[in-house]
Amino acid sequence: MGKKTKGGSNLGRQLIKDRFGHTARRKVDNDTMLHTTELQDGYDWGRLNLSSVTEESSFNAFLRTAELAGTEFQAEKLNITFVNPKQRVGLLSKTQEQHMHQKHAEHLDQLKIPRRPKWTKTMSAEDLERAENEAFLNWRRDLALLQENEEILMTPYEKNLEFWRQLWRVVERSDVVVQIVDARNPLLFRSVDLERYVSEVDGNKLNMILVNKSDLLTLEQRQHWAQYFDCEGIRTAFYSATLVEEELRREAEAAKLAAESPATALELKELRDAATEIQHSLDAVEHTLDAIESKMQAKPAAQVKLPRLPGDKNSAHLLSRTELIDFLRHIYAGPRNNSQHVTIGMVGYPNVGKSSTINSLMTVKKVSVSATPGKTKRFQTLFLENDILLCDCPGLVMPSFVLTKADMLLNGILPIDQMRDHVPAVNLLCERIPRHVLEDKYGIVIAKPLEGEDPDRPPFSEELLLAYGYNRGFMTSNGQPDQARSARYVLKDYVNGKLLYALGPPSVEQSDYHTFPERQRKVVEESQLPGQQQRAMRINKSQSKELDQQFFDDKPSTAHVKGRTNFPHVRLANDGTLVAGDAGAAAKPWRNVKKERREKLRKKFSHLDEH
Repeated sequence: MGKKTKGGSNLGRQLIKDRFGHTARRKVDNDTMLHTTELQDGYDWGRLNLSSVTEESSFNAFLRTAELAGTEFQAEKLNITFVNPKQRVGLLSKTQEQHMHQKHAEHLDQLKIPRRPKWTKTMSAEDLERAENEAFLNWRRDLALLQENEEILMTPYEKNLEFWRQLWRVVERSDVVVQIVDARNPLLFRSVDLERYVSEVDGNKLNMILVNKSDLLTLEQRQHWAQYFDCEGIRTAFYSATLVEEELRREAEAAKLAAESPATALELKELRDAATEIQHSLDAVEHTLDAIESKMQAKPAAQVKLPRLPGDKNSAHLLSRTELIDFLRHIYAGPRNNSQHVTIGMVGYPNVGKSSTINSLMTVKKVSVSATPGKTKRFQTLFLENDILLCDCPGLVMPSFVLTKADMLLNGILPIDQMRDHVPAVNLLCERIPRHVLEDKYGIVIAKPLEGEDPDRPPFSEELLLAYGYNRGFMTSNGQPDQARSARYVLKDYVNGKLLYALGPPSVEQSDYHTFPERQRKVVEESQLPGQQQRAMRINKSQSKELDQQFFDDKPSTAHVKGRTNFPHVRLANDGTLVAGDAGAAAKPWRNVKKERREKLRKKFSHLDEH
């Protein structure tokens, strides 16, 4: 090919211009390219904007707020701060934690959810929409002022009004509103103001808490929570959707194997006899139940004792599927929205197992499961049985007080695949999970603290991720362990319960509530590992012992003389006289060296290329 001339044709650039260069740019009314609230969306396009918005940038927050208010805005650039990743980045000290907990208790009453404004059938759709937008904007302003004035951090709550409209409809239609919470941290996922709002809509409606993933807790831990919610005066049940789904899967596999295996005539006869016997027993039970039901209907309604949990108190028993269905059937005794069935509204954060709970109750997949907020777009109704109607609400991230953003990542509120900074979350994980538990779980050796540091301190984020990444083979292009990829795996293990840490109620000491097992694996010293692994798992590649050894082992090749000792054009002869050297050889010592010699030198100094 000839040399490319300056005026030659550039095919790639020309193709790009033909495809994108002549596209008409989208402009607003004032003929500018600036982002502005004059460019409307949603209702103006005749569709619902049902995309969950929990975390947004400062620019998007300005844009959405200005659109709701119907005003213009001016955005400001944020300051950038560089932090040292080798410290407890993103974590608070003990004093700061106590101070923030005190602030949370003082302003708990200001932590509210948006209320639906009063409306009548005579109102037009535009007036109702305007009133809802105004009430929603005032609610967001109050929360923003609370964060700004008191310097309180809260969860990045849902900022799309459409999702709150779905919640309003679910509350209005339901007889019982069930808040599904995670058993590892129930107080974070419980919204006290939602319980107030349900009572404001109708005083006869009932609030209930369903503690999902309770199989991760021990019986003693469940008893602590049952006593705590007894003092709070709210009905509570413990359930595990994952455990029920596994049991249903095993039963289906056993039934499939039984259907495929050949049965003899004797076995079939025994099965028929057993089925006949069961049928007679069911008929007898049915007659007994009819008699009991007739007696109950003859009594006054006030004297009817509904079957509830023992002693009308919350039980720490882990309910099965049939027990939970029976519990939901008899928990509500007030006036119903529909006399033919009781309506159960299911509300909860994303990733607490709301959809999994519904699927386990229905025994088939009726609701799509996802850990990302916004998977369920609209509420839907499902008949669990003839007298029980489930009303599924989209997963809502409600405002709640948190200490740091790392709390939200570890609790599954924010999606891990979309996180921008993994260091604070992994640091908090290392604070909660002891070093020996991490080493036993992953079969790794985490670098010990250096000289002068606390020997009992938790590992830093880099120390855990370097050891995990090297052990799993997650390496970057320059040969270093991939910390970002390792962080996603470790954090997902924490969210899924493989690294278990459960927070207890305020009435119990955390050290007594949750205890960790003893070390299972044999302690491996860092000096026993290969040299390459030792260097890969260290933040600082050189240790103090290595520096001392390098200093004392380095023998000087020349005498200590005053002034300059290396003269490239002068050399010392055998008789001690100074003679002129070869300037060319001194300037380029690799000349006249064979290729094989260069290869040997590369092998000799290959240790300098190691990380």
